[in-house]
Amino acid sequence: MHWLQERWPVKEVFRLAMEEDIPGGPRYSYSVGSSLLFIFGLQVVSGIWQLFYYVPTIDHAYNSVNYLRLEVPFGWLIHGIHYWGAQAMIILVALHMVRVFIWGAYKRPRELTWLMGVVLLLLTLGLSFTGALLPWDEKGYFAAEVGTSIAGTVPLVGNWIKGLLRGGASMDQLTLSRFFITHVAILPGLLMMFIGVHVIAFRKQGSVGPWKESKRQTSGPFWPDQVYKDMVVISVLFLILLGLIVFVRAPITGPADPIDTTYQPKPEWNFLFLYQALKAFKGAWEPVGTVGLPLLGILLLILVPFVDRKLRRNPAKRPVAMALLGVAAASIITLTITGYLSHPGQSAAGTSGSSGGSSQQAAPADTTHSVDPPGGQLSANAKQGKQLFNSLGCVGCHTVNGQGGKVGPNLSNEGNRGRSRSWLISQIQNPKVHDQSTVMPSFSGQTQQHVEDIVDYLLTLKSGPGASGGAGSAPVAGAAADTSALPKSGERKGKPGPAAYMIGNPEHGKQIFTQQCESCHGLHGTDNVPNPGSADGKVPPLNPIDSTLYSRNAQTFVEHIDPIIQHGSMPAGPHPQLHMLPFGDSHSLTQEQIAEVEAYVLQLNGVDRAQITHPGIEPEHFFWGTLALFGLMGLVVAIGMIRRSPTRRH
Repeated sequence: MHWLQERWPVKEVFRLAMEEDIPGGPRYSYSVGSSLLFIFGLQVVSGIWQLFYYVPTIDHAYNSVNYLRLEVPFGWLIHGIHYWGAQAMIILVALHMVRVFIWGAYKRPRELTWLMGVVLLLLTLGLSFTGALLPWDEKGYFAAEVGTSIAGTVPLVGNWIKGLLRGGASMDQLTLSRFFITHVAILPGLLMMFIGVHVIAFRKQGSVGPWKESKRQTSGPFWPDQVYKDMVVISVLFLILLGLIVFVRAPITGPADPIDTTYQPKPEWNFLFLYQALKAFKGAWEPVGTVGLPLLGILLLILVPFVDRKLRRNPAKRPVAMALLGVAAASIITLTITGYLSHPGQSAAGTSGSSGGSSQQAAPADTTHSVDPPGGQLSANAKQGKQLFNSLGCVGCHTVNGQGGKVGPNLSNEGNRGRSRSWLISQIQNPKVHDQSTVMPSFSGQTQQHVEDIVDYLLTLKSGPGASGGAGSAPVAGAAADTSALPKSGERKGKPGPAAYMIGNPEHGKQIFTQQCESCHGLHGTDNVPNPGSADGKVPPLNPIDSTLYSRNAQTFVEHIDPIIQHGSMPAGPHPQLHMLPFGDSHSLTQEQIAEVEAYVLQLNGVDRAQITHPGIEPEHFFWGTLALFGLMGLVVAIGMIRRSPTRRH
C-alpha cells in the first residue's frame, strides 16, 4: 500500500469515494442507487461475455444466442443475468426516481442531479429497446418494427428517423447492425458518462437526509455503515435475480419470421403502458399519441424541480405533488396490466398488431410460387389479398394460372364460380362448415380485413382454367392431390430441414397448430380423427406420439418428426382420405413456423425443445449452493458489524 501510495493517491481516492457523513444516519432506503450501479456493472460484464459468442447477422444471431444458452457451460447463467438484469435495471431506475421525488431531493440545489436521473432513465429504456432486437427472434423483431414505425409518425422528420434507425425502408441486416452498435457501444458509453456526472453532482451536495429536522441532528458514516446496508440489499437482489434465472428462464420466442402473420406481438413489459395508451389515438390524432404523449411525459419530468420550487420536503406538506405521483403511478401500472391482458389490435402506427406492422406487406416465402390473375390491375385490397395468399402458404396447396401446389383445388377460375362473398369468407375462416372431411386449415386467426382482402383477390381470378371441387374440399388419393411422391407411413423421406436446427417457441407453435393441424390431429393432438381408407382407420395421435418417433433428447426427437412435416406422409391402406401434407416442400409453412410447431409437439410429449445440454453445474444445484455461500458470508460480516458498531456511532 505504501508503494502504491507513493505513486498513486490511493488514500485520497478512497476518502473521496467513501468518507461522507449521512444526515440521519445510514438507511436501507438509500441503497437503491448503489443497487442500480451494481446491476449496471453486471450488465456490462455479462454483455461483454456474450459478445464472445454472439454473431450480429440476421442468419446467425438467433442460433448464436441459443448456442450460448444451451451448449456453453454456464451460458444459461450469463444470458440469464443479462436478461433479468435488464428488467431489474428498469425497475430500479424507476424506484430510485420515485424515492428522490418523495424525499424532495430534486429541489434546489440538486436540480442537476434530478436532470441527470431523467437522462439515465431514457438511456436505460433505449438500451431495453435496442437490446430486444439483437437475438433476432420473433418478439424482438416485431417490437423493433412497430417501434421504428412509430418513430416514422413524427411530423416532418419521421421518415428520416425511421430510415436512420432501420438503415433503409425495411428491417434487414443494416437494422440489426445499427441496433447492435447502438446497444453495445453508443448507449453504454453515454450511460457511463451521465452516471459519472450524476454521482459527482450527488457527492457535491451530499445526501439530502430525512425530511424531519429532528432526525437530521444525528449522522452516520457512509463507510462502512451505509456500505454494509448496500451490500445486504445488493446480496438479496442478486439472489432474487439468480432465482429468476434458474426457476423462470428467459423466454425463447422463436426465430424472426417477417412473413408470419400468425404471430401476435406486444412490446416489452416496460413499454406496455405506452402501447395501451396509444390505442386511444387513431386517424388524424395518431401523432398525438405516438409523439406528443411521450414528449409530454419527458417534459414534465424535466420541469419537476423548476415548477416545485418550495424548499419544504415533507411529503405530508406536499399533497399536490404526492397526488400527482400517485395518479401517474396508478395510471402506468393500470395501463401496463391492461396492455398485458389485451389482445394485439390496430397499433398506433397504423399497422396490424397481429403482424407487427409492415410484415403484412412482406414478400412471400417462395416468390417462385407467387401468382397473379391474368390481365387488369388489382385494387389495393386485392393486392393485399394476393400478398396474404402467398405469405400464408395458400399458394403451396392451390394452383393459380399454372403455378402453385396441387394439394387443394385449382383456383384459377374462382371468380367465375358464382360463389357468394359470404361463402368464401366462411370457407377461409372455418372450412369445415362446408365439408367436414376437409383438411384445409382454418384461418380464423386472421383479422376480418385480411380475410376480406383475400376474398377480393380470389374474385379477380376469372380467366384461368376451371377446376371442379369446392375451395376447401378434401384431397383424396387419385383426385386433386398428387400423392404419388409422398413417403408411405413409417418412411422418412429426405433429411431434416433447417427448422430441425432452430429452437422454436411452443406457445406460438400451439397457435399455428390450432390453425393448421388441429382439424386432423385434434385438440392438443389427442383426438382420434377418422381417416377412412387407411389401415388404422384414424389419424395417428401426436399426444402421445408414436414410440418410434419419441426421444427424451430434444434434438433427436425433432430430427425424427421434421422430415415428415417437411415432406409429408401417406398412411398405409388402400385409399386413405387424409394424409400428412408436405408443409415444407409446398411452402405452406415457413421453416420458422415449422420450428414453432415442432417445439409445441415436443412440449405435448413432455420434452423441452430448449434443453440445456451443457450446464456446467445444474442450475438448481448452483442456486442452492450460492444461497448457502451468501448466507455464510452474510453471517460473518453481520457479526463483525455488530462487534464494531458502538465504537463508530457519534
